[in-house]
Amino acid sequence: MVRIRLRRVGAKHQPSYRIVAAEKEDPATGDFLEILGHYNPRTRPASVDLDEARFFHWMRNGAQPSDSLVKVLKTYGTWERWDRVRAGEAVEAVLASAVSQPAADPRTRREDTVSTKPSKKAQKAAQAEEAAGATGQG
Repeated sequence: MVRIRLRRVGAKHQPSYRIVAAEKEDPATGDFLEILGHYNPRTRPASVDLDEARFFHWMRNGAQPSDSLVKVLKTYGTWERWDRVRAGEAVEAVLASAVSQPAADPRTRREDTVSTKPSKKAQKAAQAEEAAGATGQG
């Protein structure tokens, strides 16, 4: 059975995902049949680049999407378009009616998650400087 799922790529603490069609038995980091798109949750807003025509092809041929992928696709309206295709509407008409995503900020560093607290090394240096200043003036 073919599953359409997210495959994690990217460095440590910097996840991005490929949307792939893969055999259900293959491990998450193993072989896949086709790359259908990319999902980057680190941009604002999160960006999805999906070849919907190929996605619809795999779905019509019995592929099952993972639960996490369905959540992502519902956010961007792809799942509603799939429902229209499944109901019998032409794929070309559905793809033509698709609205493009808003432009995502390409910066992936999230300032709200970056700590403003100084590092321990900086704290020790400041304490040493204060101690040196206190002994020099006394």
